[in-house]
Amino acid sequence: MSENILIENMEIEYTIIRRKIKNPRMEFKTGSLVLILPKNYKGHKKLIEKHKNWIYNKLDVVEKSKTCYLNMNRSENDLKTEIHHWVEYYSGIMELNPENISFRQMKKRWGSCDGKRNIKFNTRLRYLPGDLIEYIVFHELTHLLEFGHNKDFWKIIHLKFPDYKKKDQELSMYWFAILTHTNNFKDP
Repeated sequence: MSENILIENMEIEYTIIRRKIKNPRMEFKTGSLVLILPKNYKGHKKLIEKHKNWIYNKLDVVEKSKTCYLNMNRSENDLKTEIHHWVEYYSGIMELNPENISFRQMKKRWGSCDGKRNIKFNTRLRYLPGDLIEYIVFHELTHLLEFGHNKDFWKIIHLKFPDYKKKDQELSMYWFAILTHTNNFKDP
């Protein structure tokens, strides 16, 4: 069920999903605001008002995603070749040895690294510009040095990519652009 709320002269459309959960949360996975609320939660309008700046920032990312240029010419095989190149390059420089590199379409992430040194990459990376693919490979390999997203992890990222915050914002924009283009929005 979709509803609207007016906050500071801006109409915001949102959907409410009620679940058996303890705390409310908000998501923008589909390009629009989704409130996931406990069954009897009644303060959703106050929740929206409290987090309006976060909502505006997400709406801005969604709007900017419309300007992203998606690479429609890179095949999955081309993507795998490109990623293996960057894995070999950075593994050599960083003296790392990932156990396994694999690929699959992921719902929420560009990549992942597990405790067994396995790295998975999202096949949707094929739509991204090469510099963002390189960044994601470096990011995932850095997890072999620092597993979590702690200060030491971000220091390593910053050494190679001082503009990593900008790259993360671009990745958010591309995420929405790809999902919009491929009609891959799914209900949470």
